[in-house]
Amino acid sequence: MRRRVGRTAAAVAALLVAVLLSLSIGSSQIAPAKVVDALLHGGTSDSAEIVRSMRLPRTVVGLMVGAALAMAGTVLQGITRNPIADPGVLGISQGASVGVVLAIAFAGAHTLTGYVWFAFAGAGIASVAVYAVATSGRGGATPVKLALAGAAINALLASVSHAVLTTRAAALDEFRFWQVGSLAGRDAALVGQVWPFLLVGLVLVFSVARGLDALALGEDVAKGLGQNVAVVRIVGGLGATVLTGVGVAAAGPIAFVGLAVPHIARAIVGTDHRWVLPMAALVGPVMLLFSDVVGRIVFPPSEVPAGVMTALIGVPFLVTLVRRKAVAS
Repeated sequence: MRRRVGRTAAAVAALLVAVLLSLSIGSSQIAPAKVVDALLHGGTSDSAEIVRSMRLPRTVVGLMVGAALAMAGTVLQGITRNPIADPGVLGISQGASVGVVLAIAFAGAHTLTGYVWFAFAGAGIASVAVYAVATSGRGGATPVKLALAGAAINALLASVSHAVLTTRAAALDEFRFWQVGSLAGRDAALVGQVWPFLLVGLVLVFSVARGLDALALGEDVAKGLGQNVAVVRIVGGLGATVLTGVGVAAAGPIAFVGLAVPHIARAIVGTDHRWVLPMAALVGPVMLLFSDVVGRIVFPPSEVPAGVMTALIGVPFLVTLVRRKAVAS
């Protein structure tokens, strides 16, 4: 317990450092003292305006998206008992992307605040479709059937996106800027739209923490411990869908946060989901904000989107994971 508390405190400290860097570093460097002055004392300088109007909303969105995607990945890995499950693998992110494509092509949505509702709807429909396919036939929604259903729905939705985008060039031009995944240009209005969904998602995933621990021991053991496996999967899946909708709607399909962070969190605090979920909620924003900061400075004065940087970090992690699993088997 003491070790877990100490490591959680270290993760909180790392998150504070990431927030400070996100507020300080950009096209113009702002000293940490000026950042604190702008936030706490209401400075009126140009630096203070940059911090409050541009970097603070961007940082808050990074906090929300990082936490949402990390916890969504943690829950999805728990309910499928698949170490490489994440919102992208199971088709939920692709569902949100289809929602945005259709919004741009047919509904006349051309702003982030206009995309958000379509992204939520797409994520929800995709998750329902995956679960419906997985539960059909004998045996119900087993981990293997969930993974296969997710892969199938993901491929179907990707085909729908490509079909729309290849017939509407204007939609393609607009969608490609959203698809790469970025925190740039996010404002306070977007934060106001998505935070209630983040709260709902948090409540849902934390409510099944014990059920995820039991499910890790196998379905029969979980049932013997008094857990309703179907309810755990439905509530957990719903929570993961809402959290994925938050992340993808606010920042686009950010890669690898939902895949890598759950493994990092388990390495830090063990396998108890009552500790893993909060740790994922801390480590996810750290990873995303650090990636965003590195993207701002690696090729100045241009920015590399956060979604690109997280992929560059996540690919070596995925390769390492696969190699270790292969050796272990």
